[in-house]
This record gives sequence, structure tokens and C-alpha cells, in this order.
Amino acid sequence: MLHDPARVEDTRAWLEKARLDLEAGTFELANSALFGDVVFHAQQAAEKSFKAFLAWHDVPFRKTHDLGAIGGACLEIDTSLRQVADRAAPLTPYAWKFRYPGESAAPSREEAETAMATARDVYNAIVARLPVEARP
Repeated sequence: MLHDPARVEDTRAWLEKARLDLEAGTFELANSALFGDVVFHAQQAAEKSFKAFLAWHDVPFRKTHDLGAIGGACLEIDTSLRQVADRAAPLTPYAWKFRYPGESAAPSREEAETAMATARDVYNAIVARLPVEARP
């Protein structure tokens, strides 16, 4: 079945950005102790993955980092995303928590590893629910 080329491209663009965040987080986790950056990339990867799913389904979304809200919008389309959406919601504060001085102590390696695993699960769950031509 042929799909709207603009929708395919928009979805792929979101997923490509998510994939790059996963790569950046994975690299930093393996090569540095910049765990604040790692969890930021994890949050961003999950956010962009969910937004890809919404873009595919032509559901408008506002500019927000709130994974509870974005994941909730995805659940209105596909309730089988419940587990991964629930696991992703706590990543929301990573969009800002460690980005500014004086906010918080850096996260631990374990916290960063968990965040990256969750982000990969979100990405994989979304990709699995999209047609091949919309995947990166």
C-alpha cells in the first residue's frame, strides 16, 4: 500500500533524529562520565520516537517535553504501547534537569544506563508499529 510521501518523510525525519540521540547517548555512556548528557539524549530519543508515531497517524502535537502527555496521545491510537509509555514518562525531567548549573547532582551510571535502555525500548516499539517505508 502506498502512503502519503510527506507523511512518510516526516515520520522518518523524527525517527532519524531519535536514532541520532540514541547513538549520542550510547557513545557518551561508553566513552565518558557525562551521564547528564546521556539521560538528556535518552529523553530526547523517547520524545522524538513518540512524535514520529503521532506524525505517522497525523495527530498534531504541541512543543512539549512531557513524555506523559506525548505517550498518552500515542496510547489513544495504540493501547499496546501502555507499558513502554509508562516506563518512559519518568524520563521527562531529563529534558532540563541536568542542563543548567546548580540544578542537581549528575545522575549515576546506573540511572543513565536505565534511561538509555528505556529510550531504546520506546524507539523499537514505535518502529515495530510503523510500515517499513516510514522507518529510517
